[in-house]
Amino acid sequence: MKTASKLILTGALLSALFIAGCTPSAPEAVSPDGNIAVKVRLDSLGAVQYSITAFEEAVVPLSAMGFAARETNLADGFRIKRVRRTARDETWSQPWGENKVNRDRHNEMAVELENAEGVALTLRFRVFDDGVGFRYEYRTPCDSLHILDERTGFRLAGDGMSWSIPGNFETYELPYRELPVAEIADANTPFTFRTPGGLYGSIHEAALYDFAEMTLRRSGEELKAELAPWPDGVRVRKGGEFISPWRTVQIGRKPVDLINSALILNLNEPSKIADTSWIKPQKYVGVWWGMHLGTQTWTMGPRHGATTENALRHIDFAAANRIQGVLFEGWNVGWENWGGNQHFDYIEPYADFDLERIAHYAREKDVELWMHNETGGNIPEYEAAMERAMKRYAELGVHTLKTGYAGGFKGGYKHHSQYGVRHYQRVVETAAKYQLMLDAHEPIKETGIRRTWPNMMTREGARGMEWNAWSEGNSAEYLCTLPFVRLLSGPMDYTPGIFDIDYSRAKADKGRLKWNGDNEHCSIKTTLARQIANWVLIYSPLQMAADLVENYEGHPAFQFFRNFDADSDWSRALDGQIGDYIVVARRAGDRFFLGAGTDASARTLRQPLGFLREGVSYRATIYADDPTSDDPEAYRISERRVTSADTLAIEMAARGGQAITFIPE
Repeated sequence: MKTASKLILTGALLSALFIAGCTPSAPEAVSPDGNIAVKVRLDSLGAVQYSITAFEEAVVPLSAMGFAARETNLADGFRIKRVRRTARDETWSQPWGENKVNRDRHNEMAVELENAEGVALTLRFRVFDDGVGFRYEYRTPCDSLHILDERTGFRLAGDGMSWSIPGNFETYELPYRELPVAEIADANTPFTFRTPGGLYGSIHEAALYDFAEMTLRRSGEELKAELAPWPDGVRVRKGGEFISPWRTVQIGRKPVDLINSALILNLNEPSKIADTSWIKPQKYVGVWWGMHLGTQTWTMGPRHGATTENALRHIDFAAANRIQGVLFEGWNVGWENWGGNQHFDYIEPYADFDLERIAHYAREKDVELWMHNETGGNIPEYEAAMERAMKRYAELGVHTLKTGYAGGFKGGYKHHSQYGVRHYQRVVETAAKYQLMLDAHEPIKETGIRRTWPNMMTREGARGMEWNAWSEGNSAEYLCTLPFVRLLSGPMDYTPGIFDIDYSRAKADKGRLKWNGDNEHCSIKTTLARQIANWVLIYSPLQMAADLVENYEGHPAFQFFRNFDADSDWSRALDGQIGDYIVVARRAGDRFFLGAGTDASARTLRQPLGFLREGVSYRATIYADDPTSDDPEAYRISERRVTSADTLAIEMAARGGQAITFIPE
């Protein structure tokens, strides 16, 4: 992709001054706009500490840094040798994303340190107008290292507020908590917070490769980095030299500033895939929701969902409705082993799923056939089989693969440990070799690697739609929190768009299965209009219309998805408060799409349309809640002519939403 950049190097001059004896005892770096600053100092033991201020408020007061290893001292005894500085202002583009063009504008400070044991450490800080990223670059005299702990701390004000899930090394599918920072015992990242002064921040990490994921755990007044362990308790195994993932703190004056930040992506390297012509965002439907509702099964039998007949019907539906892809879970032999040895065959289809015929029919209809690989957490088996399987999918003309890891890893390994991170990355790189885009469920969290590996399209990593089929479900408040926490890390395959809100079709099926508990009283916890809005609000370049296709056939409101384009060029969160409401606009080509959602309170928002192109008239088609009805499936569709000078009143029922298409006239 073309890149325009301006790189200002001042390191040579500054280094010369520092070597001459002018090395500062507390070096500082400031953002290009001057509003955010990070400062580094050494304590009396030579341990490194840092602090972050923003808009004259101490966002992260003086906090610890460093690692502990079995072989040598990585933590203290340091002295500052020199400080090097650079500045960068670069515009770069990507083949897909919320925004295809992004600006990387930061000031970098590399603090070079050394201790008496011969350990050299470079602390590399990048200070952006929307936050700070820093990483550790160690060089030791050891052949290998067993890292036992990370000491990075985030000393946040205790009377600040936070939004997060608990810290967990196996799953991210946990409910959100809104708690004072002082009450947080542990948390996963992104960890979103509000300072006493009213600033908003989020702690996360970027470029997670060959390392354990970072969670946060209370340690006195700090939230300290806690790394997912190997079975023997070691956190990370490395050679004598290693570079950590970036530790990140995004900062904004408003909650939506966090959503609009590109800091995580900017800390990742450019694409390693030279030819990205095969990487294409798409809309998709498939055989999936029926299994969670209990009307279909993954295994072969009278209720088998992935049959040849059903596959051809879904391909026809996709072709008729401008939908690019179809997914079939339960197509391959092995689902009958679920709950046992978790043995799957990733090539052999069930006898009632004619893979060759289905692949040929999909090509004839110009529809992308997706493959699905559920591993059940059996990593050795999958790694032994995946290259042969991916080669076969490529022969069939398949370019999209959904993976799943429901179940514990064998041998006591944790999903989010270095072992897990290594595996997930092997899958990404092997898939790229066979020109396969990935949609990972039960994944490692997103840390911006999609910039470097753009075939890593989307992932789950939070409670998705399926929780509505067999549990208390996802509330409207949850959906108004998701964009400000999980989605800060990157795209999510939430699988939105259920139109049968109370599952009346499924509940009419007398043989419906209760495979994951009592599902008699389950339902969607929003209005239909909010389900439509979620296609805009919950960004994914692979965006699913997740309901049974028969619930869309002939439905006037499905026109929104027919018109919707998942290949976004530009995105902006326009308004929102965490857990209360959210408004997002996206542009694909010359069309704009707007989504809005509220919590359990009815709400009317006045939204200026200044994001539209000036001088262009648009036909706005508005999919809204019906204010005269208490039926969550009641909706209204209206049209009006608008320009960028107009303001719309977005009226939403309790747990409701609104979706709008803007098409140039």
